[in-house]
Amino acid sequence: MKLNRAGVLRSIRRAVRAPHAAPVPPIDTLALIERHPAFQTGGSTVQTNAIPHYDMSVNTTGCCFKFNPDGWDAQEFHFRDKPFVRAKTHSLMHMPVDMGRVFSRVQKHMEDAGAVDASNTIVLSRDTSSFAGEHLFAVSKAVPEEEMTTLSGDFVTKVFEGPYQEARHWHEDMAELVRARGVEPKSIWFFYTTCPKCAKAYGKNYVVGVAEV
Repeated sequence: MKLNRAGVLRSIRRAVRAPHAAPVPPIDTLALIERHPAFQTGGSTVQTNAIPHYDMSVNTTGCCFKFNPDGWDAQEFHFRDKPFVRAKTHSLMHMPVDMGRVFSRVQKHMEDAGAVDASNTIVLSRDTSSFAGEHLFAVSKAVPEEEMTTLSGDFVTKVFEGPYQEARHWHEDMAELVRARGVEPKSIWFFYTTCPKCAKAYGKNYVVGVAEV
């Protein structure tokens, strides 16, 4: 069954607002959603805060792993207070100027803290202006010396492949993907899986769009 958390949420909210003979006690909406039949696939419940496995089996550059897109396209994520390290970068008309330095710092601190896990690896990035970027690094525990935050919500994914210059078009594609569900996108992020040098070496530049519904 194709999961549609936004539709389930709207159904639950309508049910909660319906007239009742007696007062209705407060409802933990997220917990109720997770138990809804629409979230059952193969007899098991979709896992909260789960993301696809990040394949670390190939690294011929000594830098980025060769990204395996299997299992990343057309997915639905359900985050509930999922922990991330939050970092900021500077840009010049959307072109990052210190991303390498910032990412290296965060990665080292994550490794020192033992917070890196192949089953929990994703970096969500977005431009907050023409001169700044925001990046969320998924972690399994708190990372000293870095700003911690959490993320909650429902998200859909789409895998793109091509030059970074296409990001503007990818952003609109993600917005339309969400609108096709009858809602407006709340936030749109991208997981840039490979740096430019490694993308050239591997011959592919995969980018995963992640949009909140």
